[in-house]
This record gives sequence, C-alpha cells and structure tokens, in this order.
Amino acid sequence: MQILLVVPSQDPATGNWVSARRFRDGLEARGHQVFLVEVALDSTDFRSLRQAARHADAALLLHAYRSGRPWLEAGLVGSLPFGVLMTGTDINFGMDDPAQAGVIDHVLQQAATIFVQSRQGLAALEKRAPQLVGRLSYLAPGVSLGHSSYNLRQKQGVGADEVVFLCPAGIRPVKGVLGLLGLFDRVARCRRGFRVLFCGPVLERGYGRRFEAALAHRPWAGYLGVIPPEAMAAAMREADVILNNSRAEGLSNALMEATVLGVPILARDVEGNADVVVPGCNGLLYGDVKSFCRHSLELIDSPEFRDRLSHPSSIPVVERSVEIDGLENFLRHL
Repeated sequence: MQILLVVPSQDPATGNWVSARRFRDGLEARGHQVFLVEVALDSTDFRSLRQAARHADAALLLHAYRSGRPWLEAGLVGSLPFGVLMTGTDINFGMDDPAQAGVIDHVLQQAATIFVQSRQGLAALEKRAPQLVGRLSYLAPGVSLGHSSYNLRQKQGVGADEVVFLCPAGIRPVKGVLGLLGLFDRVARCRRGFRVLFCGPVLERGYGRRFEAALAHRPWAGYLGVIPPEAMAAAMREADVILNNSRAEGLSNALMEATVLGVPILARDVEGNADVVVPGCNGLLYGDVKSFCRHSLELIDSPEFRDRLSHPSSIPVVERSVEIDGLENFLRHL
C-alpha cells in the first residue's frame, strides 16, 4: 500500500513527530510505501501535500487541528479515505476553542476512523461526542527506543549521590514546566542533593523566556535543550525519576518510554498520565501541592523506594508491532 502520514510543522523532538517516525518505520518494515508530509498552519502552499495525496491509497492525520486544517484548505476531503489520530491538545483544548472547534468537527465528520491512544481519553471523547462512537478506535500505543548515547550526569556535572528528576517536555504552558519549578521550590526548602533537569524544544517564545529567567536563580534546576529522540532512552536511564506536570495529556511518549525502561515516574494525575502510571508499581501520581511534595521527598530520601518502582513494566504499553498491526488493519480496511 501507499500511505500518507500528515504531521504538523513542529520541532522533530515533539511527540507528534516521534509518533510519525515510529509509524513510518513500522509500516515501511512491512513493505508499505510511506509518504510523510509536514504541514504548517500559516502556509498556503499545499503542492507537496496534494502530490503525495495523488499517489496514496489512504492517509492518517496526526493532530485533528494542526494537520486537519491544512487538509481541508488543500481541498483533499473526498480525494482519498483518511483517519485522524487525536492528541491531548485536540481533546482537552481544541474542541472547546472557538477558533479550532469548527475545523476539528469538520475533520472528524469526514474521517473514516478516529484513533485515540489513551483509554481514558477515548472514554472521555465517547461521552462528549457520542455521535462519533461508531468511528472511534483505540490504538494500542507502542514504543521505539533509540540507541544513541547521552551522558546526562557527566554533561551536567551531577554527583553520584544526587537524585535526578528529568522532565522531557516541550516548553509551553500546557506542559507546566514553570509550575514544576514552583513546586520544587517547596522541596528545596527542606532538602538538598537533587537536580531538576528539563529537555525539549521551546514551542512558545514568551513562555520560554519566562522559563529561562526562572531557572537563573535556582541552582538545583537546569535546561538541557533538545535531546535527539534517538538519545532520549540513554538520557532517561541516567535519571532517577521522570516528571510530567502537564495540565492535559493525550498519551506521553516520554512516559511510555520510561515505563518500558523501568525509570520511576512522578506525574500529575490527568487523563493520559493515569493510563500509563500505576501508583506504587511504576510510579506515583499527584493531584495537589501536598501530594507532590510528599512523593518528591519520598523519592529523594529513599533509594529503596525508587528501586521498588524501577522494574520495567508492560502496562499498558505494547511492542511497536502491535501498534503497527492496528494501523495496518485500519489502512487495509480502507
């Protein structure tokens, strides 16, 4: 088959691109020809998208709004069957945003299948949009770990006894990285011997400037810039805890990778995160400042506790082949 993957114009380290490359590699390994086309919201030149669409048997749009709007503007509805992979941003913000909701609704009406990779997100979408139930489909998430090296502790001069909290996330409000600094301010008042490190692209410049300024007077925090996706697994292996403070999530690739690697997770209790983290098994969830501080102190104070949360888990992450099975079956059906 000839398959078109449409992905938003973003930094290659973002979750959409990580997923797109995983889908492309998995489908190509099974003999399919894959066209991966990047689209931008501010573009009016759709020649590459239209050309790829002419040669494809089916398409998958990653992100209902950021890929869906260019798809509509290029006039491709009806040209070939397509599915949509809903993101957390689509479900938790876009569908309620007057500037996005109409586009998302139109795209979902035309899509043959609407994929969601979070079971909680799927349940929430079924409840809020029951008219979509017949076309909603759970796509079991997969993981593809990179094999490049990354000496995180050496690069940052981290001592052997220091506890490293690593937050892999784009620098933008929904990811709550500024909020994490405020939360760790409370922890720093009563503990030493820990580092809070961030990595990911700056996706909103104003927020990025505020984040940079906030780091300047916190010696226990640092920003690593963008770690190449193929080196992310190596960076995670050198961390003691993986963080996620997102206000909303679809399903975080970073948390899925941490689960497979056996690195403990400390994450905000929101849909998507709760799909991955089983408290006391592979990590901890927090719902307020008090529980965040309690869990953070437990993780800093007790290597034994961290060790209990450090065993690779298969919940609910599957091998990439199962994820590709789901995509391939959908595309063959179309």
